[in-house]
Amino acid sequence: MRALMDIPDNKIDALAKVCERAGISRAEAVRRAIDAFIQANTPKTDEAFGLWKTRAIDGVEYENGMREEW
Repeated sequence: MRALMDIPDNKIDALAKVCERAGISRAEAVRRAIDAFIQANTPKTDEAFGLWKTRAIDGVEYENGMREEW
């Protein structure tokens, strides 16, 4: 996909310097920025599945025990 966007000149200059140091094109820098944005804003729900499978206590029992402390 091609995209047309307005980017202030000072940002373009800063991006050009970063790209030169990294040895990458501006397009590659934008692709990496999009990848980083998506990763940072994607819920990590899959990481929670199976967390309790190795514990000896049931999750509900644990929760009730924690509530008793209140």
